[in-house]
This record gives sequence, structure tokens and C-alpha cells, in this order.
Amino acid sequence: MPRPPAPLLSVDRIRTVALEIIDQHGLEALTMRRLAHRLGVQAASLYNHVQTKEQLLHDVANELATEVDTSAFGRLDWREALTIYLRSYRAALASHPNIVPLLSAGPGNRESGLKLADAVHGGLVSAGWPPKYATMIGAATKYLVFGAAMGSFSHGFIDDEQLYAERYPNLTQAHLLRARAEIDTESFELALRVMLDGLTNLWERLERPERQHRDQPTGDQGHRD
Repeated sequence: MPRPPAPLLSVDRIRTVALEIIDQHGLEALTMRRLAHRLGVQAASLYNHVQTKEQLLHDVANELATEVDTSAFGRLDWREALTIYLRSYRAALASHPNIVPLLSAGPGNRESGLKLADAVHGGLVSAGWPPKYATMIGAATKYLVFGAAMGSFSHGFIDDEQLYAERYPNLTQAHLLRARAEIDTESFELALRVMLDGLTNLWERLERPERQHRDQPTGDQGHRD
């Protein structure tokens, strides 16, 4: 007996094609009608799998978040865990830059954003960071990774080399860097390193009084000495 044909639609396929449209044409280009046409079905068929376009966008965002690695929290030290987390986050966003404005709106009620925030906050607190600082670090890392993903810095320079020589002489060398594809990655790595070094210094300042308190002899020990 021949197998029944595979269904044309599934949530995974709808999500995949929706992301393809966003990647190719931007967020505004995604409509249920356009998505249905790309899938070769009627728009009404989509609503058997997704209730609204908003839900579909949430599903796409949740799927994209699975590419972000939070597994190092609780397994490696906080600095290494943050490094792995932020590099994987930037890589995921760099692969799909057109969806960044949607994701940058904050965790809100989106499951993926809340899970990432929970993993980072919990990992930092478990490592010894006070909750207040863990919250601020979570916010700061978001500023870094989304700022890096919003657009290419090097590609922001226009092509008129003479214009820089005449009107912006101090940017002449910066203009030349636009030809280097790795400049954006190197710039992100520089910002990441500076942030982590600053956090390490802060960690040591916060840890020092605690360490001194632990090392201070008790009254009985002082009497025996």
C-alpha cells in the first residue's frame, strides 16, 4: 500500500519559510498571504497551524534563540560562560539581521527571551555576583550584542574616497578598513574583551572585602595568638 503523501504544511516548515522571507526582504515583507503563496497553499490553511502573524513571529524568534548557547553557565567560570553566550548570540543575529529589530524589543512575554535572561541571571548569581549586578550585566550584554547586530559599522562608509580626503581627512584610514570583511568581528571582539576586563576588575573589587572578612581571625584566634 503506498504511503500517504507528506503534508504540505507543518509548523516547522511555516517557520522556516517565514524566516527565509524575513532574511530576503525584511520584517515588513512577511504577510500571511505572501507566506502562503511561497508555500503553495491558501492563506486560510496557515491558520490551522498558527493563529496570528504575531504568534508566528514569536515562534520564529523562539526558534532562533535555540542557536544561542547558555550551556556554559554553571559549568565554566562566569567570564568564559559570558564569552560563549555572547559570541553565539552575535552569530545567530548576524545570520538573520532583518529580525534583529523584533528581538531587540526585550524579553516581554516571549518564551525565548525569558529563558535566555533566566539562564544568564541564574548563572551569574550562582557564580557569586549579587543579583543587582547580575541584572545590570544581563542588560549590558544585551546592549553589546544587539548594538553589534544592528548593522555593519565598516559598511556605513560611502564609496567616494575623495570626499573623505577633502572633507573628513581623519576618517580616511577608517574608510579604507571597510574593505576588510573581518573588521566588524574584530570590533565586536574588542568591545567584548573590554567589557569582560571591566567586569573582572569589578568582580575583584566586590570579592576583596568578602575575602578579607573570611580571612580575618576570630576573637578567640586573636586571643590565642
